[in-house]
Amino acid sequence: QVRPVESGGGSVQAGRTVKLSCVLTGNTNPSFCMAWFREVAGKEREAVAAIENDGKITYAEAVKGRATISRDRATNLDLQMNNLRPEDTATYYCAADYSCFRGALVARAHAFWGQGTQVTVFS
Repeated sequence: QVRPVESGGGSVQAGRTVKLSCVLTGNTNPSFCMAWFREVAGKEREAVAAIENDGKITYAEAVKGRATISRDRATNLDLQMNNLRPEDTATYYCAADYSCFRGALVARAHAFWGQGTQVTVFS
Protein backbone atom coordinates (compact mmCIF):
# COMPACT_ATOMS: atom_id res chain seq x y z
CA GLN A 1 0.00 0.00 0.00
CA VAL A 2 1.38 3.40 -1.00
CA ARG A 3 1.31 5.98 1.76
CA PRO A 4 2.40 9.62 1.51
CA VAL A 5 4.07 11.00 4.62
CA GLU A 6 4.24 14.77 5.02
CA SER A 7 6.65 16.85 7.07
CA GLY A 8 7.26 20.55 7.58
CA GLY A 9 4.65 23.16 8.37
CA GLY A 10 4.08 24.86 11.69
CA SER A 11 3.34 28.44 12.68
CA VAL A 12 4.83 31.03 10.37
CA GLN A 13 4.64 34.78 10.29
CA ALA A 14 2.91 36.37 7.32
CA GLY A 15 5.32 37.26 4.55
CA ARG A 16 7.68 34.45 5.43
CA THR A 17 8.31 31.10 3.72
CA VAL A 18 7.38 27.54 4.55
CA LYS A 19 8.62 24.33 2.97
CA LEU A 20 6.64 21.13 3.08
CA SER A 21 7.99 17.72 2.13
CA CYS A 22 6.33 14.45 1.23
CA VAL A 23 7.76 10.98 0.83
CA LEU A 24 5.87 8.03 -0.62
CA THR A 25 6.34 4.87 1.39
CA GLY A 26 5.13 1.35 0.80
CA ASN A 27 4.92 -0.47 -2.51
CA THR A 28 6.05 2.40 -4.71
CA ASN A 29 5.88 2.55 -8.47
CA PRO A 30 8.63 4.12 -10.59
CA SER A 31 6.25 6.88 -11.70
CA PHE A 32 3.55 8.81 -9.85
CA CYS A 33 1.38 11.82 -10.30
CA MET A 34 1.69 13.81 -7.06
CA ALA A 35 0.03 16.89 -5.70
CA TRP A 36 -0.53 19.13 -2.71
CA PHE A 37 -3.98 20.02 -1.48
CA ARG A 38 -5.10 22.04 1.51
CA GLU A 39 -8.18 22.13 3.64
CA VAL A 40 -9.72 24.46 6.17
CA ALA A 41 -12.29 23.06 8.55
CA GLY A 42 -15.75 23.51 7.11
CA LYS A 43 -14.52 24.20 3.60
CA GLU A 44 -13.89 22.03 0.59
CA ARG A 45 -10.42 20.65 0.07
CA GLU A 46 -8.65 22.71 -2.58
CA ALA A 47 -5.72 22.03 -4.85
CA VAL A 48 -2.44 23.85 -4.42
CA ALA A 49 -0.08 22.39 -7.02
CA ALA A 50 0.68 19.16 -8.86
CA ILE A 51 3.42 17.40 -10.78
CA GLU A 52 2.28 14.82 -13.30
CA ASN A 53 4.13 11.66 -14.32
CA ASP A 54 5.82 13.47 -17.23
CA GLY A 55 6.93 16.37 -15.01
CA LYS A 56 4.23 18.80 -16.07
CA ILE A 57 3.54 21.27 -13.26
CA THR A 58 0.26 23.00 -12.53
CA TYR A 59 -0.53 25.59 -9.85
CA ALA A 60 -3.83 26.74 -8.46
CA GLU A 61 -4.57 30.39 -9.12
CA ALA A 62 -4.57 31.21 -5.40
CA VAL A 63 -0.88 30.34 -5.04
CA LYS A 64 0.49 31.04 -8.51
CA GLY A 65 3.65 33.10 -8.23
CA ARG A 66 4.10 32.24 -4.55
CA ALA A 67 4.38 28.46 -4.62
CA THR A 68 7.03 26.18 -6.04
CA ILE A 69 6.46 22.45 -6.31
CA SER A 70 9.37 20.17 -7.02
CA ARG A 71 10.15 16.49 -7.07
CA ASP A 72 13.37 14.67 -6.29
CA ARG A 73 13.09 11.11 -7.63
CA ALA A 74 9.72 9.55 -8.16
CA THR A 75 8.72 9.48 -4.52
CA ASN A 76 9.86 12.75 -2.92
CA LEU A 77 7.78 15.87 -3.33
CA ASP A 78 8.36 19.34 -1.92
CA LEU A 79 6.24 22.48 -1.78
CA GLN A 80 7.70 25.87 -0.96
CA MET A 81 5.28 28.70 -0.27
CA ASN A 82 6.65 32.24 -0.21
CA ASN A 83 5.08 35.46 0.99
CA LEU A 84 2.62 33.58 3.15
CA ARG A 85 -0.75 35.11 3.93
CA PRO A 86 -3.14 34.38 6.80
CA GLU A 87 -5.51 32.84 4.26
CA ASP A 88 -2.89 30.20 3.52
CA THR A 89 -3.60 28.77 6.96
CA ALA A 90 -4.80 25.18 6.42
CA THR A 91 -3.96 21.54 6.77
CA TYR A 92 -1.82 20.62 3.79
CA TYR A 93 -2.11 17.15 2.31
CA CYS A 94 0.17 15.26 -0.03
CA ALA A 95 -1.65 13.11 -2.57
CA ALA A 96 -0.52 10.64 -5.19
CA ASP A 97 -1.76 8.23 -7.81
CA TYR A 98 -0.27 6.18 -10.63
CA SER A 99 -1.58 8.71 -13.15
CA CYS A 100 -3.65 11.89 -13.21
CA PHE A 101 -5.86 11.16 -16.17
CA ARG A 102 -8.80 12.53 -14.18
CA GLY A 103 -7.02 15.81 -13.54
CA ALA A 104 -3.90 16.56 -11.51
CA LEU A 105 -5.64 19.23 -9.43
CA VAL A 106 -8.75 17.13 -8.84
CA ALA A 107 -8.85 15.57 -5.39
CA ARG A 108 -10.70 12.44 -6.46
CA ALA A 109 -8.00 11.77 -9.07
CA HIS A 110 -5.64 10.76 -6.27
CA ALA A 111 -6.03 7.47 -4.47
CA PHE A 112 -3.29 7.87 -1.86
CA TRP A 113 -3.34 10.56 0.81
CA GLY A 114 -1.14 11.55 3.71
CA GLN A 115 -2.33 12.47 7.17
CA GLY A 116 -1.76 16.17 6.59
CA THR A 117 0.47 18.79 8.14
CA GLN A 118 -0.77 22.04 9.63
CA VAL A 119 0.41 25.42 8.42
CA THR A 120 -0.71 28.40 10.47
CA VAL A 121 0.12 31.88 9.24
CA PHE A 122 -0.10 34.71 11.78
CA SER A 123 0.09 38.45 11.22
